[in-house]
Amino acid sequence: MSFREKFLRRWFGLRRRGIENFMRHPHEVQRRTLSELMSRGAATDFGRRYDVGLMESVEDFQSGVPLSDYDSFSGYVRQMLDGGRDVTARGRVRLFARSSGTTSDRSKYIPVTRRALWNDHLRGMRDVVTLYLAACPDSKILDGKTLTLGGTCSSRNGVTTGDLSALLMLETRMAGGWFRLPRTETALMAGFDEKVERICRECTREHVTSFAGVPSWNLAMMRRVLEYTGRSDLHEVWPGLELFVHGGMGFAPYRKAFGEMFPSGDIRYMETYNASEGFFAIADDLSRNDMLLMLDYGTFYEFRDGRTVVPLEGVECGRSYAMIITSSNGLWRYELGDTVEFTSTSPYRIRITGRTRQFINVFGEELILDNAERAVAAVCARTGAVIGEYTVAPRYMSRERRGAHEWIIEFSRRPGDMEEFARQLDGELMMLNSDYEAKRRSAMDPLQISEVPCGTFRRWLDASGKNKVPRLSNDRRVADAVAGMVKER
Repeated sequence: MSFREKFLRRWFGLRRRGIENFMRHPHEVQRRTLSELMSRGAATDFGRRYDVGLMESVEDFQSGVPLSDYDSFSGYVRQMLDGGRDVTARGRVRLFARSSGTTSDRSKYIPVTRRALWNDHLRGMRDVVTLYLAACPDSKILDGKTLTLGGTCSSRNGVTTGDLSALLMLETRMAGGWFRLPRTETALMAGFDEKVERICRECTREHVTSFAGVPSWNLAMMRRVLEYTGRSDLHEVWPGLELFVHGGMGFAPYRKAFGEMFPSGDIRYMETYNASEGFFAIADDLSRNDMLLMLDYGTFYEFRDGRTVVPLEGVECGRSYAMIITSSNGLWRYELGDTVEFTSTSPYRIRITGRTRQFINVFGEELILDNAERAVAAVCARTGAVIGEYTVAPRYMSRERRGAHEWIIEFSRRPGDMEEFARQLDGELMMLNSDYEAKRRSAMDPLQISEVPCGTFRRWLDASGKNKVPRLSNDRRVADAVAGMVKER
């Protein structure tokens, strides 16, 4: 074992004690976190407005500070972008993660304070390795580097805005060379195709042991790597590659396509919940389909079920909650828009079930993201199809026909029988969702599949400025834009 590997193993191992502490004492850690947040927030405009410095308990906090989302919080964000100090976080915030998300047409700008950068996002990145080494002690991941496909950022008037991945790379560029590829200048390039070409030239001869990022973009990059090298297996390019750390969207639709990149050997997958607003959860057991909720990153959690909002100790397994955070980046009782389900309360583990606003309910069908992704995974496994990207939109009722769902799909591998694929997908959705089944048998026609050429959704992402494809929509804006791109070509 090299000196570098010994040093890194010891450094990552030191963090285990902190993780074990919040797993044993979750409620105490969360109460202490809230106390620290209120103490620091007392000197901000937001804190003075709601007297958070005078609050002594979780109950005081919940009764005295209103719930918020980006629309209601955006006025504070504008003040911070304009250079305001001590607005919702102490000092001046100079970093903002730009996130298009899937719930708004305009970009969201999430403040990233220095405290949140180091105690939240970067601690989360460290804990990914810590937990992976604990789960796989024989790993050789530290022998090489992580290939990270990041976004872009720009600076103006002392403020830097961009994708969270780009902000993290920019702020850690001096130490990043120890751990990651490609070079920072390449990682921050704006053009995706040009960036991928540079990565192929820079990294295909390097010792890469892991890669990380959003599944869809990484899949496109890995396909280009195989074309560039003339290989059919990524292990022929990087023999030591053992791990893909993913997040940002559901992985189930991509699992089969990724598996085809590694026909000669195994690859491990590790899910993270790392959003612009914070680093929230990491898979600590690779045999499970859930993640450990990280409780000592400076984030206080609450969970909403209907109109009822509870702190961590009030949650129950098997129920879906909208997640609310108060954190060191200056967000106060902020509803993320994600829904999670607790699979365990000792320790606290979650899985993401969807978005509070990403669903289809045009005909009373109440179809949620979790239903769609489970159905896709099941039918692809049975038919051998592989889906690259997809979005679902309503086909509205008319005098001549009933309503239906249109699935616009970009296949990496087409099913042998498209009609049978559609029939099975429709049946799987009916089995998973009784509301969908009821409306399908009364007011809706069978779902319709519209296939689009490979690369269509990537062009839509580039043109729209989004960073992920909305899976479910209650209108046809995305569907019609994608269809328009196909017609133009």
